Amino acid sequence: MSFSREVKDELSRQLSSARHCQIAEITAIISLCGRVSINEKEEYYIKIHTENLTVARKYYTLIKKTFQVNPEILVKRNHYLKKSKLYMIVIKDSKVSMKILKATKLIDSDGEVQENLSIVDNVVVQNTCCKRSFIRGAFLAAGSISDPEKTYHFEIVAATESKAKQIQDIIGAFDIDAKIILRKKYYVVYVKDGSQIVDLLNIMEAHISLMNLENVRILKEMRNSINRQVNCETANINKTVAAASKQVEDILYIKDTVGLSELSEGLEDIARLRFEYPESSLKELGELLNPPIGKSGVNHRLRKISIFADNLREQKEEVNHGIKTNNN
Repeated sequence: MSFSREVKDELSRQLSSARHCQIAEITAIISLCGRVSINEKEEYYIKIHTENLTVARKYYTLIKKTFQVNPEILVKRNHYLKKSKLYMIVIKDSKVSMKILKATKLIDSDGEVQENLSIVDNVVVQNTCCKRSFIRGAFLAAGSISDPEKTYHFEIVAATESKAKQIQDIIGAFDIDAKIILRKKYYVVYVKDGSQIVDLLNIMEAHISLMNLENVRILKEMRNSINRQVNCETANINKTVAAASKQVEDILYIKDTVGLSELSEGLEDIARLRFEYPESSLKELGELLNPPIGKSGVNHRLRKISIFADNLREQKEEVNHGIKTNNN
């Protein structure tokens, strides 16, 4: 089961005790995955659809509990996904449908259903608790969340920009920075920050899913921290190996050119130790001296050896250049 389905299954078991919160959740559901039809007698009836059986049961229970009505449940094959089923909760009673539309503010005072089933009056989500319920209903109706093992991505799909902005504003009321992007012909409200997605799960009261996501986040952060540390240590090791290799190269050049005896006593001692122990750290080299010296002291001497070797190379180049000039 996908993480998104796990979250929806958990949310399908959440039922607000307050009627105004139940209405707010129903409002989001009808607005995002519902349809209002008018028959030849100009009577309204409502259809709500979903591909998730658990979510369909939630719709049914929510409407039954809030409006004391038994909706009809229909099951159809999805024409686009042949193996998938489409569950429809249908309210055929025109009076009940009108009652629901008025309570959810999806119909105005003149009895006109709002275009795209937008909320006429934000009084439906005036309370903080109702905003929570609305977000939960919106996610159940048209939301999804990525597997946190792969990436952090929460989204709710809306048919119109105005509806998407309304969802964005309601989410924003909880200090969550949701963005909107146009994907094909739909407007997608999304959040990509892991900590804010955790906040959204808390807002929707998906506490088990929240803990599961937090566990994944902790493990990912630990792995990332370990990887950063390993990369840093690897870089330091590579840097140390490269520096030691250059030091040995300089010492070998001095030995083959003028001999290590041309170095001062302190430099000769450290040069022989570096040549004998090419893999030792500066600290370890310093401890091998008698008397021992610190890391900075060893580094200082090796720098002097490097300068001595570079001077020898420059002198050799000058000599070779002079010989070449005379020959010409």
